[in-house]
Amino acid sequence: MENPLFLTIHGHFYQPPRENPWTGLVERQESAAPHHNWNDRITDQCYSPNGASRILSSHGRIEKLVNNYGYMSFNIGATLMGWFRTQRPDVYSRIREGDMLSMERLNGHGNAIAQVYNHIIMPLASEQDKHTQIRWGKRDFEFHFNREPEGMWLAETAINMDTVVALIKEGIKFTILSPKQAQAFRPLTSGSVSGWTGCSNVSIDTTHPYRIIPRDEKESA
Repeated sequence: MENPLFLTIHGHFYQPPRENPWTGLVERQESAAPHHNWNDRITDQCYSPNGASRILSSHGRIEKLVNNYGYMSFNIGATLMGWFRTQRPDVYSRIREGDMLSMERLNGHGNAIAQVYNHIIMPLASEQDKHTQIRWGKRDFEFHFNREPEGMWLAETAINMDTVVALIKEGIKFTILSPKQAQAFRPLTSGSVSGWTGCSNVSIDTTHPYRIIPRDEKESA
C-alpha cells in the first residue's frame, strides 16, 4: 500500500470523585437517569464499549469484538480507575488487558500512561506539590498496571519549564501537548539561535516527538 495513513488517538479518561465522603458510595444522581449515577452512565456509553468494540459486516452483523484499549494511547485518572476496580471489575479487567496486549505488540511499551494524581494545574503548583502529584500518579499507575509509566498526562496539558524539570527528575520520559503550545523548534544538531523555526501558526510537524530541553525561564525572558 502506497502512502499509508496513520492515525493516533489518545483517550483522556477522568471523572471527579462522586462518592459521599461519609459512606464512600456514589449516591443517585437524577440527571444521569436512567442510570444510577454519572459514573454508571458514562461507563456504559463510553468506557465499557471501548473494551469490546463491535466490528460489523456489510450486513450489520457482528464479526469481531476488539479491545480498543490495546490500540489507542490512553490515561485514566486515579478516582475513575479506583471506581472501576471496585464497581465495574469487568471494565477494569478489559482496560488492563488492553495495556498488556499493546505491550506484546509494541515490544514492551504499553498504551497506558500515567496522570498527575489530582488533576491539578501543574504550573500553578508549588515545587513540592509538583513532585507529590507526579509521584502519587506514578504509584497509582503501578498499582493498577503492574509496571512503571513511561509517559504522564498533565491536566489541561498545562506545562511550564518547572513542570518539565519535575517530570524529568521523577523519571517520566514524555507527555502529550497541543501543537498550539509550541513556540519554536529546531533540529537537535543545530546549536545556533538562527536554527529556530517559529510555529505560532501551528506549522509544526506532529508526526514525530520533540525533546524539551529545560532552560531558566527568568534568564530567557
